[in-house]
Amino acid sequence: MGRLDKASTNSQWLDSGNGYELTISDGEIRARNKKGKVLKSVPAAVKKTDAFADLNGLRAWLRNHDAECGITVETWLLRALPVPTAVLAEVWKDEAWRSWLYDLVIHPADNNSVTGFLRDARADKGAPQVSVVDLEGETRTINAKEVFIPHPVLFEEREALQEFAADLGVDQRFDQLFRAVYPRPEKTASASQMRLDTWSDARFEKSLFGANRARQAGFKVRGGYAVTHINEGDRLMEARYWIGADQAPEAEAITGELQWTVNDDPVPVQDVGPISYSEGVRMATYIHAGRTIEEEA
Repeated sequence: MGRLDKASTNSQWLDSGNGYELTISDGEIRARNKKGKVLKSVPAAVKKTDAFADLNGLRAWLRNHDAECGITVETWLLRALPVPTAVLAEVWKDEAWRSWLYDLVIHPADNNSVTGFLRDARADKGAPQVSVVDLEGETRTINAKEVFIPHPVLFEEREALQEFAADLGVDQRFDQLFRAVYPRPEKTASASQMRLDTWSDARFEKSLFGANRARQAGFKVRGGYAVTHINEGDRLMEARYWIGADQAPEAEAITGELQWTVNDDPVPVQDVGPISYSEGVRMATYIHAGRTIEEEA
């Protein structure tokens, strides 16, 4: 009852014109009757009203908007892009943006003198600033023109941040702090090694199974590969993991090697940066885990 009660007290309601009122709560359209009781489902007659059609269109827009906000935040992290505090202060007014940004770990773009969990962004008298809770539990203000949303593989105190986040009750909507990370080994491959075969020879009973697993995790599938893009300085790198997705959807697929490219040119493994390496391995590890497991006789 808690969720429905919340809808009835905190939401704005729209008159359907036939004795009911409608609202959007938790991404779903809710209806209540003349007595104010929130119903378990929207009556069929109400679904035929203009009010329901208008609200349903708004719901679709909100879902698309929410998804676009999440994609943008992920792009800021994966492409190591500094974010103007003026932009954060502006989008913070939007509930969807705020839900993706709240509690992300940030620090000034030009240094990491103040690192903490994002709690507020505003423009006071034209000067944008953001507030964070640092590792001491203190609220700090960042007045820098730009902030950085660091990839967790770059955290110097990742375990300390995770422990403090648990104590603080941090619940990031975007998987930054507890994202699976794979630091590049100190002793990397030789200068001539262009691929990793750790995740090769995994079998998918049908090629569409591997492709669907990749897409559901947000990876693109192109030319038989699962791919993800990461910005490294002034170059856009692509991690590619062969999953045999260019075959017929019903055909068996065997995975191949993981490699990194820039403008389709292969990059030696030892020259791959920490974020690109971690994200490439994360992709391959995730897809590989969904392989067909052979039962022992």
